[in-house]
Order: sequence, then C-alpha cells, then structure tokens
Amino acid sequence: MENVIIVGTGCAGLTAAIYTARANLAPLVLEGRQPGGQLTTTTAVENFPGFPEGVDGPDLIIRMHQQAEKFGSRFQYGIVEEFEHAGTHTRIKVDGAWRETKALIIASGASPRYLELDREKELIGHGVTSCATCDGAFYRNVPVCVVGGGDSACEEATFLTRFASKVYLIHRRDTLRASKIMADRARANPKIEPVWNSAITAYLTDEAGEVRGVKLKNLITGAESALDLKCVFVAIGHEPNTAPFRGKLDTDENGYLIQKNGTRTNLSGVFAAGDVADHVYRQAITAAGQGCAAAIDAERWLAEQES
Repeated sequence: MENVIIVGTGCAGLTAAIYTARANLAPLVLEGRQPGGQLTTTTAVENFPGFPEGVDGPDLIIRMHQQAEKFGSRFQYGIVEEFEHAGTHTRIKVDGAWRETKALIIASGASPRYLELDREKELIGHGVTSCATCDGAFYRNVPVCVVGGGDSACEEATFLTRFASKVYLIHRRDTLRASKIMADRARANPKIEPVWNSAITAYLTDEAGEVRGVKLKNLITGAESALDLKCVFVAIGHEPNTAPFRGKLDTDENGYLIQKNGTRTNLSGVFAAGDVADHVYRQAITAAGQGCAAAIDAERWLAEQES
C-alpha cells in the first residue's frame, strides 16, 4: 500500500512529487508514454519565473525530476490501464499489475489531436507529426506546413522557419486565434505563408511511403488543390489523458477531470492537477501550481484519515 501515487511527470506531476516527498510520503511517480509531458517538446520557455534568459523545456523537466528524486520520490515507467476506488483506498492497474494507494494524484496531462484522415496513424513519423521541436531538424531546406491557428500553431510555425525553406500555416478560418504577440510574430516572418479557409483532406505519399504533399479544400469556395511539402505538423489542440478514469471520476463534456474544493475530484483521496483538468490556462507555471495544491490537498487528506 502506497501513501501516494502520482500519475504523470510533467510540471504538475513533478511539483506534486517534490511536495509530497518533502512531506515524507515517499510518493511513487508513474511515467507514461511521454515522460516529462508536453514541456519536453518545447525549446525555449520564456515565461517560467526565475529564468530571465529562458530555459529549455527538457532542461526544466530534468531539474524538477532531480529535485523530486533528491527528496525521496520513486519513479516507475508504466501505463495506467484501469482504476478502482474502494472508499478507503484506490487501486490502479499498471501494465497488468494492480497497485494500491491511500491517495492518488492524477497529473496525466493531455495528448495532441490529429486530423483523423486515412492512413494518418501509419504516417506519424513519416511526414506527419505534432512536435516541431522533435522533428523540425529533419526537414531542412524543404517546404512543410503547420495546421492550426492558435498559439501552438504560430509557435511551431515560427520555430520551423529555422529549418524549412517555407512554412505553410493552414487554418480553417481567415484569422488566427493566437494571442496578438504570437500571431504578429508569425505574420511578420517572411518564410511563413498563411493558407486561409482551408483544410487538408488527404495526405499524398511517395514510393517510400513518406509524405510528399497534401490535398486541400477551400471551405468557402469548395475548390480543391494540392500542395507539395515534406511534413505536416498538426497543432489543433489536445485530448485529456483520462480514459482509465472516465465513468468513475466526474469529467466535463470534453473529458477533462472536474476539480472540487481545490484539486479534489468527486471521489475521496483522488486529486487532479495540470492539463488533465485545466483546459483554460494550460501553462507550465499553472500546472506546477496545481501540482503543489494537489500535494498539499493529499497530505492534509491523509492526515485527516489518521486522526
């Protein structure tokens, strides 16, 4: 029986690990399919307090991981498959084995959405990706595109101009949803060409099975066209990683966990922190703050059970 199990190792999970470890709770921290969370796919983080020159996302995560380990957090790779609540404790199945814990902090984050086109899954890693910082350097001096109109899309497009010969920014509307500073930066870059009111309808591949272009449809006129490029970077939002918990923990219509009285969920001893619950702010610093709050809420809840 664990005192605390933390699901996720992004800013929320690692901050929760630091706080619960310092409270002598010896948390077990589960790292899933993307250890470190979305911050590991970000190069320069300019808005995390304490780093006036900015900090690389992976560097920030490594430091937080080391800090959590220093105070006694234990880490294990594993995917949560099932979840059960027994009133006095919680059980989760991790890679086929059940683990029991008095308190559970869910900080499993959210995963990127794709376009759900034919052959898309098999093309991920072969010209379709959601991570410019992971794959941008593979596409030097060739045209690529970014799909989306928010901050992430503008940030990815701007980053990709370091490598690509041209970056098409494909958006379903004729204006960007991004914050003004991000939108202005993208529009001012001569290597970024907007493709307005358009959607990708199909991927075009070469004989080796690599992306060589896309088919486009203008959503106003209905006109179809083709665009030659070597990679599609998808930046159209995220899906909360809550599948094992749905039907047992309260979620909103989009699947995000609902927090009550701080970071508590509808089940006692179960807490939620970070992007798995927050689809409004979605910042590293707010995730870290929620991780801190969840750790304190869990610590106090455990103390109440012993009194």
